[in-house]
Amino acid sequence: MAKVYNWQIGREMEYPYEAARPKKQFAMVMDLNKCIACQTCTIACKTMWTAGRGQEYMFWNNVETKPYGFYPLGWDVKTLEQLGVQDLGGPVYRGKTLFEAAPEGERVLGYLPEDMDYANPNVGEDDCTGLMGEGAYLTLPHMQWMYYLPRICNHCTYPGCLGACPRQSIYKRPEDGIVLVDQQRCRGYRECVKGCPYKKVFFNSMTRVSEKCIGCYPAVENGRQSQCTITCIGKIRLNGFLSTPDRAREDNPMDYLIHIAKIAKPLYPQFGLEPNVYYIPPIHVPPAYLTQMFGWGVEEAIKTYRRAKDDTRLLAALLLFGSTPDIIHRYQVEGRYAVGYDESGTEMVRVPLREPIVVRAVYDERHQAYRTNVT
Repeated sequence: MAKVYNWQIGREMEYPYEAARPKKQFAMVMDLNKCIACQTCTIACKTMWTAGRGQEYMFWNNVETKPYGFYPLGWDVKTLEQLGVQDLGGPVYRGKTLFEAAPEGERVLGYLPEDMDYANPNVGEDDCTGLMGEGAYLTLPHMQWMYYLPRICNHCTYPGCLGACPRQSIYKRPEDGIVLVDQQRCRGYRECVKGCPYKKVFFNSMTRVSEKCIGCYPAVENGRQSQCTITCIGKIRLNGFLSTPDRAREDNPMDYLIHIAKIAKPLYPQFGLEPNVYYIPPIHVPPAYLTQMFGWGVEEAIKTYRRAKDDTRLLAALLLFGSTPDIIHRYQVEGRYAVGYDESGTEMVRVPLREPIVVRAVYDERHQAYRTNVT
């Protein structure tokens, strides 16, 4: 085991290989306050990438209802139970990662799902938790709650699938950090399925090799965002490239949301994989639940998010979500607009910070007609 630095847990940790960060890192931010579980992202991914034989059960993108939804069944609670109670009380994680907690002879603490665990992709959908007594009124966090969690492969900096593979058939691209499977080398041992705590590597029973989300790399290579991002009806996603904290740029919307404003958080950072998909936590959910899922700093992230209307820079970054199919490398505020630029510095999109409001008279003198039903 080598020693590598994981900035999400604030310390060095054990990993099967030496650290090798890519030139730039593929990343995504999702705003969980806006997801409506329409599954447009799921269908877009399914029709584009997993419509073949042996892929029927594969959802490289799926949307779960938390806290009772999982795909495969119980993927996170089973891993959390294996890992045991850990200390998430500060910016430096004092507990064990999945690599450090691995049993003798194993590289990663994990489990192999049963076939039936994949049988119900919409289990727990729209099921709420909590109780509302007689006379209850709206408070935040809410006493009865659920929220939607869209998931793709996290294209981790220290992937569990890569660390677990005895064939070294999984690799991380140095040019953009996207994690792929070399299917010529793969022998279908399924150690990658076992080693990925997010269960985003799938085994194709027809081809007898593993498959996973490829980050829509053909699009990314041509400056486009992923298919799940550009088809999202709710405009909850932003896809781009993330720097390390010490190299964060304020004019990179990904860096701004994650490193500077710190409103976007990784999924289960205590696992130790340094995932590169980030989530803006839902404001109506009890902080204790969100902390065990997104790590330290959730309450501050929610406070900052709620102040976005008064923070022009943050508001501008949030308004760029879903504004263009192209990757935004740089953005700035120009007067009343958020402006996004491509890698060469060419303007791609201009979004108003405030939508114009027009108040029309109830009675239209010109047409001698009411604009509302007065009968």
